[in-house]
This record gives sequence, structure tokens and C-alpha cells, in this order.
Amino acid sequence: MEGSTVKVAFYDTKPYDRPSFERFGGQQGVQFRFLEAKLNEDTCSLAEGCDAVCVFVNDDVSSNVIGKLYEKGVKVIALRSAGYNNVDVRAAFGKIHVVHVPAYSPYAVAEHAAALLLTSVRRIHKAYNRTRDFNFSLNGLTGFDLHGKTVGVIGTGKIGRIFIDICRGFGMRVIAYDLYPSEGIDYVSLDTLFAESDVISLHCPLNDDTKHMIDGAAIEKMKKNVVVINTSRGALIDAEALLEGIKSRKIGAACLDVYEEEADVFFEDRSGHIMDDDLLSRLISMPNVIVTSHQAFLTAEALDIIAVTTVNNILSYFRNDGLCDNELCYRCGNIEKCRSERREKCF
Repeated sequence: MEGSTVKVAFYDTKPYDRPSFERFGGQQGVQFRFLEAKLNEDTCSLAEGCDAVCVFVNDDVSSNVIGKLYEKGVKVIALRSAGYNNVDVRAAFGKIHVVHVPAYSPYAVAEHAAALLLTSVRRIHKAYNRTRDFNFSLNGLTGFDLHGKTVGVIGTGKIGRIFIDICRGFGMRVIAYDLYPSEGIDYVSLDTLFAESDVISLHCPLNDDTKHMIDGAAIEKMKKNVVVINTSRGALIDAEALLEGIKSRKIGAACLDVYEEEADVFFEDRSGHIMDDDLLSRLISMPNVIVTSHQAFLTAEALDIIAVTTVNNILSYFRNDGLCDNELCYRCGNIEKCRSERREKCF
């Protein structure tokens, strides 16, 4: 398809998505069909005539959806995210290539985690609301120093390591847990991390081993008044257990950029609607809970990187005889392993 226009159905489009993708796609001969609808079994038909689809974290890329896309001749499913727990990679194997953006701006996510932490412990959100009403009282706004406190970081990939650097800048003691340790970091067991941390921040992927890693049993092991931060994936935390931990005064504060059942809520304006999710409503109502709507990635720099990487991922299939950059391969885990060990395509 060298020199031809590649047509891509772009699902779950938001206004902030279009500028970067239109700019970089136009430069590379990629034509995006921007759709407000999320991908699911009912909206697969909107990809008719397209070579690829571009999806985000709350699109349904299940086995049935993949089958319908395959029937329509779609060659590539391009995630504009790092996480891919919403994709049935097993079902895609042998049918459609799945690519993702392994890293965009790790600084964006790490800095957002730090912003949530500072906002929470210094009561910035409460002070902002007060002064808007010309209430300049300081009652109830007492925070605590981060300097000298212990932060436990779960997951020390790029984002986790940057968050560690930020915390070290505050003069915090850093301990961490990761199955694949890096040099220069003090690693401990999960139980030790829970027991010793004043602040716990999650920076790990969601899989069968990490789902609900923060549950009732984990919370029982934590220090009283611990601050829990999650800018990774919502299902890392059992939200019901989190709420119980808050109500029992075990958890001092929760800073959440993600939520397990966010798919039908986040990224949309629900201000004129009754919230059906009672658990989320109760969490938001808590004075020591801050919820942002999965916006940790949302910086101008990150949006450009996501667009450039996604466009290149899609084009790599058509320009490299089916060998995709940043491919998620069910058989071997990743395409780089395919290339280095077998010197061949997986299919």
C-alpha cells in the first residue's frame, strides 16, 4: 500500500484528540474517520471500508468485536494508550495485528500523581473552593509535610521511577515493590511496603496478578491515615474495600485518576444526569477523596507523542510487510521477541 491513503476509523473521539492526529496523519497520508461512538459490537459497522481502527481504553475490543472487524477487512487495531486490558489479544492472534503506545510522556502521569498528592495533603482543593466564596478561614486546612515521610511505589517502570525522583526531591524516604527491580531503588515485600508507607502510589499494569491488589486484606496491613494514589488502572483497587477503609478511618486520603467501573462515566459530561454508580458517588462525596477523570496523560506533549506513535504503528504494517512497530503478540508477548528470536512474523 506504499503511497496509498490508509483509512482509519477513530473511535471515541474527543476534541483534544483531533488536532494532533489530523496534523500528523495528514503529513503521512493517513485519513482518519473521527467517530464519537465507542467501539462495540453495534458500532463495528462504522469501520466499513477502513484499513485500521484506532481505539482508547474504554472501547470494547472483545473477541466478538475483533471477529466482526476481521470480517470487514480491518488489518490493524491501534491503541492510543499503553494499557490494553480491554483487548482480547488471544482472539486477535492470527487475524488482526494489535499495536499500542508503550510510552508517551511518563512525566505527565508522574507529575499528575504528585499534583494529586500535594492537593490532598495541603487541602488545596478545599482552600480553592473557600476563597471563591471569599471565605479565608484556615480551619480544617491543616496538612502535613511530605519531607521525611515514607512513600511506597508499586511498579518502577518509567512512570514509577520519575515519580520516585519527584518524591526524593521532597525529601521523602522511598521504598518500592516490583517483580523486575531496577538499580538504585530500595525494594521491599508488598507486606513491608503496606506496613511502612505513609503514601502508596500505584504505577503498575493491570493483569490477573495485580487486579484488586489493594483489597481489604491489603488495607488492613497499612498504616493508619495512609494516602493511596492511583494513576494507573482502576481495577488495581477494590473500590468497595477502599470505601470501607475510608469510612473506618484507616485510609487518610485517596487520590484517584482511574476507577474500576469508569467506562460509562469518565471522559463524558454527566453533570446534568443522576449518577447511577452509587459507589463512585459515595467516594466523590468523601471529603478526603479526590477524583480526576483519567486525565493524567493529558498534556500537549503527550498528545503529540501519542499521535505520532500511533500513526507510525499503523503505517509500519503496510510499509514493513506486516511487521508492526509496538505490536502486542499473544504467542510470545511482544513483537521484538519475535524478531530477535525467530526472525519472522508471528502470522
